[in-house]
Amino acid sequence: MKIAVGSDMNTHLAQAVVEALKKMGHEVTVYGALVAMPALWTKVAIEVAEKVAAGQYGQAVLFCWTGTGISLAANKVRGIRAALCCDAQTAAGARKWNDANILCMSLRATSDEVAKEILAAWFSNTPSTDEEDVACLTYLEQWEKEHL
Repeated sequence: MKIAVGSDMNTHLAQAVVEALKKMGHEVTVYGALVAMPALWTKVAIEVAEKVAAGQYGQAVLFCWTGTGISLAANKVRGIRAALCCDAQTAAGARKWNDANILCMSLRATSDEVAKEILAAWFSNTPSTDEEDVACLTYLEQWEKEHL
């Protein structure tokens, strides 16, 4: 899968995730501070989210210090369901129940080992076909079309 990875800081964690994604067989393109400094989290998030929404990437992984800002900014883009995940169970649920298409992580609070667990859970889960789960996402998509 083609995956974009963006961060406002070039850190060991971000680089480790890029390498882990490549080892998983994904085609990775990097953005933000992983290419050049300075990198505003708002710009990184919007640039990557727009590319995911346009179908240039199947999914993305974004980082900022807390993970909160970059997830908030990415979610401003229609069609994006960015999820801030701090553990594997949250990542699994975000993919299963929310069909999240951008994984966000905290550079401050995520260890390499937890990041690997998060990636494994994220990529081993697919969106639910449960009627209620599908109805929730359908409602969200319709609301976006009417209001954004």
